[in-house]
Parts: sequence; structure tokens; C-alpha cells
Amino acid sequence: MVIGATGVLGRPAVARLLAAGYSVSGLARSDSRVESVRATGAQPVVGDLFSTPSLVTALRGHDAVLNLATRIPQKMTRASAWAENDRVRVAGSAALAAAVRQVDEVRVVVQEGISFVYADGGAALLAEDAPLRPRGVTASSVTAHANVAALEDRTVVRLRIGTLLGTDAMTAALLAAARRGAPLIMGSRSDWTTAIHPSDAAAAAVAALDAPSGVYNVGAPPVLKGELGAVLAEAAGVRRARALPKWLVSRISLAEPMGRSQRVVSEKLMDATGWKCERPVPGPEWFTED
Repeated sequence: MVIGATGVLGRPAVARLLAAGYSVSGLARSDSRVESVRATGAQPVVGDLFSTPSLVTALRGHDAVLNLATRIPQKMTRASAWAENDRVRVAGSAALAAAVRQVDEVRVVVQEGISFVYADGGAALLAEDAPLRPRGVTASSVTAHANVAALEDRTVVRLRIGTLLGTDAMTAALLAAARRGAPLIMGSRSDWTTAIHPSDAAAAAVAALDAPSGVYNVGAPPVLKGELGAVLAEAAGVRRARALPKWLVSRISLAEPMGRSQRVVSEKLMDATGWKCERPVPGPEWFTED
């Protein structure tokens, strides 16, 4: 069962699961969403992410569930716009955990999450045991992980995924804003960041089905923000990426986590599953190929 099957990660995850020979269902939150789920190649199953009884019914007959659901708002600069995304991660993961407890045949749960919860690490490599500093809209990711981690009798894999950059709508909006003069770099050009193409993140989520319980980072090799900014500027067709100074980013609660230096590494998942990025270095092909 893939929850979030029509999303940026869900669509390529479904495709990879089908190619690997899995029988794949996708949760459709209403009858009106059935055809959208069917278009991914998954078998639609109508169910309510916020209703445990509904999820119990939907999960019958499944061995594993990938929860890749998010509701990233279009107006990302408004704190209130993130309320639904927080609800998906907090209430949705709680309902899912409660449902899994009632469906013994579900033995594996994979829960998405983000790597922006790490504290500023400077130039240090950040593995899964690095200090966290969840704040504002990033805190719901930590809560989602805690909710499913309580399923101690199942294999529970929690992913901390880097910045998704590709042909998706959010990246397109970022590049369009840059053409209007918006910054492409949050913080210092000499700080570190970890990004990943959605297809590689989806492949990691599929690989995670074979990983032992635990937390796993998911990202391409980290890069300097200045280097990634140059790639983004080329994709946007602007001469140079503007940067919002780190001192200023630190005063904007929604943006502050993105201003940190986070050199996140993903060797743990690679060692556990053999997964690796097919697009390890950000380049023009990230923004032209699915």
C-alpha cells in the first residue's frame, strides 16, 4: 500500500514497485481521486488517512505500507498554510499506526520525513545520530516518526529526506521565483546542504522495504550551497543565484531550518540495502528528466 501515490515521491515509487514485481495499491482519499491513483499504475483503494477504521479496511491484504503523504502548500511563506501538512504528518501517522496494530499481516511500515530537522552542523558530516533541532513546520516530521516507531513488533523504517529538486511543481515555482529576483540560496554560500532528485528519493523509499527498523538519511552527496545555487541559477536562466544572508534567515521562523549548514550523509541506507543515487551530482538533467 502506497499512501501519497499521486505525489512527487509516490508516482515514481509506484513505478519502481511495479517494475520490481510487487502488487501495488494506492490510497485514494475519496471516490474522486480513484482515477488519479489508477493513472499511477496502482490499484486504487478508497480510504481516509485520518480515520483508523477506514485505514484498517484499506490495509487488509497488504504486507507493507509506504507512507509518502505530504501536503506542501503553494504559499510556503505563510505559517498557517502549513497546517494541513502538519495534520497529515501528525494525525495521519497516528491513525496509520493505530490501524497497523489491528492488521497483523502488515509487517513493514516506511514513513517519510525530512532531514531539515538536524541542527546546524557546520562542515561536520551528519549521520542519523547527529543532534536534532526540530522547529516550526519541521517538528511534525519528528512526531510522525515517533508515532510509527511505537510499532515495536513490526519493521519500522523512518526516512529523513533531503531537499527534493527536479521537474516537480515546487522546484518549478522556486525557479520561477528566482527569475523574479527571489533568492535561491538560504544562508551562506560556504555552508552545506543535501538535495536529492525525486526519482532517487523514491528508489530509496522502495529500498527501505528491505531495511532493518531504524532511521535512515536519504540524499545525494552533500554540496556547498554556493555550488547548488549555481546549478539552480543555470536552470532558472539567471546570471547568478541570490543569497539571503544567514543572519536574516535565522530571524524568519519558516526559513530558519533551510539556513542551517547540513552536510547530511546517507551511507547507512546504502550499506543496509545497496541503494545509491542514480543522479548523485546536481546538474541540468535534474530539471529536465523525470
